[in-house]
Amino acid sequence: MIERLVASSVRHRWVVIALVALITAASCGIAAHLFRINTDVERLIEPSESWRQDEINYEKAFPQRTNTVVAVIDGQSPEQAEEAATEFAKALSVHKNLIETVYRPDGGPFFDKNGLLLMSQAELEKTTEQLVEQQGLLGPLASDPSLRGVMRVLSLGARGVKSGDAKLEDLDKPMGQIDATLQKVLAGEPARLSWQLLLSGGESKTTDLRKFVMIQPVLDFNALQPGYTATKLIRNVAKELKIEPQYGLTMRLTGPVAVADDEFATLSEDALLNNSVTVGAIVLFLWLALRSAPLVVAVLITTFAGLIVTAALGLLMVGELNPISVAFAALFVGLGIDFGIQFAVRYRADRYEQPTLEAAIRAASRGVGWSLTLAAVSLIAGFFAFLPTAFRGVSELGLIAGVGMVVAYLFALTLLPALIAVFKPKGEKVAVETTWLAGVDPWIIRNRRAVLIVVGLITLAGAPLLWKLPFDSNPMHLRSPKVESIATYLDLIKDPATSPNVVDVLAPSVDAVPEVTKKLAALPASADIMSIDTFVPRDQDKKLATIAETAQLLDPVLNPGRKPPPPTDADNVKALKEAAAALNGVATGDAPGAKTAGRLAGTLDKLAAAPVEKREAASVALTTDLGPLLRRLRDLLHPERITLDNLPPQLKAEWVAADGRARVEVHPKGNSNDDEVLRNFSNEIRTVAPHATGAPVATTASSYTILGAFMQAAITAFVLIFIILSVALRKPWDVAMTLGPLVLATLWTLMALHVVGMPLNFANIIALPLMLAVGVAFHIYYVIAWRAGVTDMLASSLTRAIFFSALTTGTAFGSLVLSSHPGTASMGKLLALSLFFTLVAAFFVVPAFLGPPPEKPDADRPEGDAAAKDPLVGRTAEAVAAK
Repeated sequence: MIERLVASSVRHRWVVIALVALITAASCGIAAHLFRINTDVERLIEPSESWRQDEINYEKAFPQRTNTVVAVIDGQSPEQAEEAATEFAKALSVHKNLIETVYRPDGGPFFDKNGLLLMSQAELEKTTEQLVEQQGLLGPLASDPSLRGVMRVLSLGARGVKSGDAKLEDLDKPMGQIDATLQKVLAGEPARLSWQLLLSGGESKTTDLRKFVMIQPVLDFNALQPGYTATKLIRNVAKELKIEPQYGLTMRLTGPVAVADDEFATLSEDALLNNSVTVGAIVLFLWLALRSAPLVVAVLITTFAGLIVTAALGLLMVGELNPISVAFAALFVGLGIDFGIQFAVRYRADRYEQPTLEAAIRAASRGVGWSLTLAAVSLIAGFFAFLPTAFRGVSELGLIAGVGMVVAYLFALTLLPALIAVFKPKGEKVAVETTWLAGVDPWIIRNRRAVLIVVGLITLAGAPLLWKLPFDSNPMHLRSPKVESIATYLDLIKDPATSPNVVDVLAPSVDAVPEVTKKLAALPASADIMSIDTFVPRDQDKKLATIAETAQLLDPVLNPGRKPPPPTDADNVKALKEAAAALNGVATGDAPGAKTAGRLAGTLDKLAAAPVEKREAASVALTTDLGPLLRRLRDLLHPERITLDNLPPQLKAEWVAADGRARVEVHPKGNSNDDEVLRNFSNEIRTVAPHATGAPVATTASSYTILGAFMQAAITAFVLIFIILSVALRKPWDVAMTLGPLVLATLWTLMALHVVGMPLNFANIIALPLMLAVGVAFHIYYVIAWRAGVTDMLASSLTRAIFFSALTTGTAFGSLVLSSHPGTASMGKLLALSLFFTLVAAFFVVPAFLGPPPEKPDADRPEGDAAAKDPLVGRTAEAVAAK
């Protein structure tokens, strides 16, 4: 049947070529129209999984928390960061065509007024005590918020040190900050004193200098990067507002949308260069294998036509590619070209013996048709073994690659023979053999027992490494840390206060939040817990009383009845000189702060003698953030009782769903980027909240889902291939000889992973079931040749075909290593490593397993008769050497 198909293709060569050209052209149009890569990692798992159902239910309850861009704004001072974030959010909110919602989770009028009320009672009491202690500083500043007023405060401080009412060391940091600010003014550099840092003694938390803006952009799902247009707008707005490093501000984007867009950019980065190198290497290896330009061109046309058709069929079947299924191209090129090389090399060998081109093509179809068919069916079974798994990413890869093997097989037996017939390559002048390997087969047969013992000892010695096999279950490690979104994410997780690795638990109602919080807080792995109760405190009475007491003391201080008129320049000069004199009076001895006081006094004298413009600049630098600070303090001391009704709608929607369910957010103790910490954290939370969701839960649950999927796929592939080989080969020993070395190659690959320090992960683990399917093809070729009576397989044209096929397959797989995407690159590394051990097993272990070929060649199949009569496969080593 195969021979008739090939003969018909040769006979109607132009019809075949025209038909395939038409199909390819149509496929090219379909692929270009449908091409899209969805980089959403969540989509890689079937939604029917229970933990995915929990995620989906959570997203329905809080849709505004999905498909977001998180703008992370860092400033040199808290005031600068807050001001930039406020202006940025305001500017974005007017672009309704590209921005759906903008939300400040850590700032705005609500927090400015109710910040004290949102503290714990202990934090509140500590903060109010500090404010009362600083009333001697706040009073003069509130009555005279100018350069003159600041100088008077310095003078008062120095006098207090002299009288023993204050300690010079307590003024060391504030004086240092003022001096640094004024030094910049005198140098003509941008300067701005942070009063928040000054009042806190120069100490700040990450969240003081880092502010967040949550953005839900309008996405264009017809684009390869759905958030590109909105992200471009976001960056342009930031640039217009001077949120740039030269102005002391930075803005970085992260979040699901930014990560997905960067993921696609990483996948496509250097694609042209990598593909060019890959194609060049494949062409080189094809030339070395075929030594004929027409044959090389024929195989390339066949392969790339099949690739285009496969891409179109794949997109029609799955709708869109994912970061894993996009690897089908490398798999198709690597495996599809194998069929072409097997056929073309066999054609060359037969062309040396056959009188005509058509006869050689028919002979080649007889010689390799059965083994190609069996290899193709095994590959298809191996790929389709992924279909029933819950890991949708590889399930779609298996579907596309499996259908691709059907296309590659059909094209190798139709288009390739037709192209060979049209191109009419020259006949072969010498036999196509690997004569330099003629002595290896006899040596392996003579030392068969020793080879098998060494193989067994190596395998047993490496077995303990299998127990130490590392597995990296963190999906973020599959992404490039060089791109902004991932680098920002990795920066955020260093601080527990900003880490996105949190778990969300849905309480049935707001009233149920305290009980749920109590259960979660009792868990050893839980740290901070946030909920609607964080923003609508249940202990407001006591807090309001504490704030009211503080307000009674500070209101007269912050709201002075009489204020002096604005200072003239002469007033400022006088105040500067008086402050310098007062500081010089305490700048004696080695007491902490003495040197700082002397240095600041010198700076004040320079400023007093400088041009008026410098003093005006100094006034702006020292007082820009003073007025807003005083206004905020006044507001903070007069909060209103917070209820669900007066809570800002956006803030309420962040914690209470439309159906009344309330979100409780739990932060883990320890390093939130440590897989073990997150796994224990997730498992603990789910003991009291089985439907909890969030990054730690997804990471942990997906690892179980994916590992289970691969175990299922590997077992299914093995069983299917075993059944196929049992039906085709009919002899259990032959089946064992085909699969045994393949199992050894898989074990060696896993052992090597530990030696080279490469962990398994969600991307490269795909290589293992794939190589089971890929490796069986090489072994099938040898077993069928052995059954046919081949005596020197390593010296035959078969080994030449397998060797160069392996080189091209390795090049296609190896091209993945060049990817800037760590997950794709790790897949390529493991595929290349696995291919190496598969070849070692094929070239050395299989001959030792098989031993001498049977005296009577297998005639169960037509190829048995053909091979037995074929002088190409019946030569002995002596005959090869004699020739």
